[in-house]
Amino acid sequence: MKYGLALLVLAAILGSQSQQVQSPDPDIGVEAMAGRAKAQRATTDKFQVLYDFQFADRVKESGITFVNRIVDDAGLYYKPIHYDHGNGVAVADVDGDGLPDVYFTSQLGGNELWKNLGGGKFRNITKEAGVALAGRVSVTASFADIDNDGDQDLFVTTVRGGNVLFENDGHGHFRDISKDAGVDHVGHSSGAVFFDFDRDGLLDLYVCNVGQYTTDRKRNGAFVGTADGFSGHLHPERSEAAILYKNLGHNRFKDVTAAMGLGNAGWSGDASVADLNGDGFPDLYALNMQGSDHYYENQGGRRFVDKTARLFPRTSWGSMGIKFFDYDNDGRPDLLVTDMHSDMSQTVGPEREKLKSEMKWTADFLQGDASKFIFGNSFFHNLGASKMEEISDRLGVENYWPWGPSVGDVNADGWQDVFIASSMNYPFRYGINSLLLNNRGSKFLDSEFIVGIEPRRGGRTHTPWFEVDCSSSPDSSSKGCQGRKGKVTVMAPLGSRSSVMFDLDQDGDLDIVTNDFNSEPQVLISNLAQRHAVHWLAVALLGTTSNRNGLGAVVRVSAGGRMLTQWNDGKSGYLSQSVLPLYFGLGDATKIDRVEVDWPSGLKQTITTGLSPNTTLRVTEPARTR
Repeated sequence: MKYGLALLVLAAILGSQSQQVQSPDPDIGVEAMAGRAKAQRATTDKFQVLYDFQFADRVKESGITFVNRIVDDAGLYYKPIHYDHGNGVAVADVDGDGLPDVYFTSQLGGNELWKNLGGGKFRNITKEAGVALAGRVSVTASFADIDNDGDQDLFVTTVRGGNVLFENDGHGHFRDISKDAGVDHVGHSSGAVFFDFDRDGLLDLYVCNVGQYTTDRKRNGAFVGTADGFSGHLHPERSEAAILYKNLGHNRFKDVTAAMGLGNAGWSGDASVADLNGDGFPDLYALNMQGSDHYYENQGGRRFVDKTARLFPRTSWGSMGIKFFDYDNDGRPDLLVTDMHSDMSQTVGPEREKLKSEMKWTADFLQGDASKFIFGNSFFHNLGASKMEEISDRLGVENYWPWGPSVGDVNADGWQDVFIASSMNYPFRYGINSLLLNNRGSKFLDSEFIVGIEPRRGGRTHTPWFEVDCSSSPDSSSKGCQGRKGKVTVMAPLGSRSSVMFDLDQDGDLDIVTNDFNSEPQVLISNLAQRHAVHWLAVALLGTTSNRNGLGAVVRVSAGGRMLTQWNDGKSGYLSQSVLPLYFGLGDATKIDRVEVDWPSGLKQTITTGLSPNTTLRVTEPARTR
């Protein structure tokens, strides 16, 4: 199955021998983007929430010079292959100075770790930290304190280069312990999630594996993709099951996938956890990018049972990104799943970007009756008593070419909003990133043009993708050389793959950092705190009996007559897990009544003193009393 290819046309001459070519884009030109912005601004009469603030891309001012680099199969020798799923970006305070640092992954050229210097400035500390992995095609980054020693360790997945677990020495220097730890699996790995499935106080690890989409031939540092990569799900022999590793302590892990009853989730790129049945044990939801997702209910830490059919009889067919969060402040975890692959069965214009896909693939390719699937993003409203209602269209969360969601309260009003890193690149048209403001639980409102998320890069929609000499072989066979001679720079639309929301500059509002495919990242700084008097509380957890990060804890903040609930799952965006305080926007509330923490150990803690808005509350799990 092939993606539809856009025609390449001559756009400009660069010098006497160099040409620049890019995809024709009649629908997404400067005028069209301005029209979309105007139309979106005309909807603000429906907004019941604050939208009078702006994001601005400050990547140059930040000092971050990281550039994501792609394999040839996503550029010069393009083929529709899972390499185009891109890379994650993760955040944690790696050296204990109280400032969140940023780790970017890349396919080629190595990953980079950037130290937060404060004031929105960063410094590259990759070499001294020892986390480049320059010789591997990386995918995911996940931070977690695996040994409960108070610092953040790092797990990185790769494409057939071996997955890597780095132990942090507490000062931001890392040591590769993958082999001794037993987590150096070699395969087509993708998302990785740390969680404590048996509540023994040690973080376990679930690693998603996509499936065999490469051959054994290598070119320019990467395995060459198969010719039919996106038909791989039709070949059971190409499947690679996900792996659940139990943390045995002392930096040792054991594969317990079969023992815990976990089946093959299909071509799985990512996963997440939430306690949906309220028994105190985290349940697992594994995405399948070409088929039905799988929900595994945790049976008291002893086994997982597949209960997808009961809770989720219809799932997104092409699931890519996932986040559990409470969109309507009823205290229950709801579920957003973004669907990339359903959008690839046909090419549509901007007028259809908010609609579900009109599926053009056959039942044989879908591997099931179309009535079993949702062809687009899905949103499951938790009704309680293990009942979920799919309401994505009612809420307005559909968008085009989505990768993964990052969730946070960007206007600090007490309702969690959604940023969806989006867009394909070469050889497709430009697609926008989406910012969905939560209209007090009634609907999500398209706001990317209103708050400055779009148009990105100051209105620039394309970037140089690859260079090719059309007079020589083998480059002359590239699609960019069709009808041309001499040197050509092929342009392609910009596109984000992953993102993370956090207060980068410590001014009290949430900023956004992206990992854009084959381009520099965006460092989107909010001016909310400069435009408005915001009220917020950040909650940082320190487990004692529970795991040190407090992953799996439920935190409730009572303020202004409302109870706000968040789950400390570390899930910061597609292909990413970060260690960050939980950020609660308080709206107009200037007084916090109490904070409740349900720890993974089962202990429940209530705090009613020392609660001040616009501060970070550090909560330590109390020691158990006999």
